[in-house]
Amino acid sequence: MSGHPRHPPGDRHAVHAVHAVHAVHASEARREANLVRLRRIEGQVRGLQKMIEEDRWCADVVAQITSVQEALRGVAKELLRHHLEHCVASTATSSAEARAAVLDEVVDVFYRKG
Repeated sequence: MSGHPRHPPGDRHAVHAVHAVHAVHASEARREANLVRLRRIEGQVRGLQKMIEEDRWCADVVAQITSVQEALRGVAKELLRHHLEHCVASTATSSAEARAAVLDEVVDVFYRKG
């Protein structure tokens, strides 16, 4: 959550753009835990690069890639949980348009290409 709107005004995601600017930030402990996990993943990716440079056995490389993917999924789950708990839940009493925009945003997260 960078705090910068991704969508132009008038877009069906305009509610998201406003919401993103006023995002509820995770606790310092949660943020630090995510950063630690991401730094660990960064190290795993550097290890993957080294494995490729050294022509390591393909099955070992694939196993390490799977490990990195699972670690990234874990961080994504944590961030999604926070988003649902704080950002999405806060729209429960909002207008129907705002709720629809937030629901569209969540669906787009799962079905976005690339």
